[in-house]
Amino acid sequence: MKIPDESHPISIERASGVVRVLFEGHEIADSDNVLVLREANYPPVYYFPRDDVRMEFLRRTDKVTHCPYKGDASYFTIYRDRQIIESAVWSYEDPYAAVAAISGRLAFYPEHVEFQVGDLSPAETEARDVDEVVLHTDSGSGNSQAAKWPPNVDTPDPDRVERDVDQLYTGVGAI
Repeated sequence: MKIPDESHPISIERASGVVRVLFEGHEIADSDNVLVLREANYPPVYYFPRDDVRMEFLRRTDKVTHCPYKGDASYFTIYRDRQIIESAVWSYEDPYAAVAAISGRLAFYPEHVEFQVGDLSPAETEARDVDEVVLHTDSGSGNSQAAKWPPNVDTPDPDRVERDVDQLYTGVGAI
């Protein structure tokens, strides 16, 4: 067992608002009690309470994996609309104390489902505001890099006219 530290940070916080999981356009999870686990340099993971997941579309598998920071994960296969996606969902039934908050909750592999946060569509949920990403990016010190890194370009000038790229040699003589 490894304990999260500065070299491998793990944080867990509650997601703001409602988070939904869509599989082939059908809602498979919907909750306002979702936890977001952020681990080292990995993408954030949404963990849903089982009561807010349509468990009738999931079947437990025999697959078990081990994470040195979280413990043993068990897996579920999605069965919906004649689609079978093996081991697309996982859960830490008895995680290590440092991540005990995710105990028994379910997480979905994003390549198999779409996430919808609040009233945003799945496509809008995926489009992230660059300033928001920079604000939360740090060098490991816990401090935002946004204040240290000014933008390297100005806002485009709407009155600027670009030259015609098809006319590269206009007025420069004969070739």
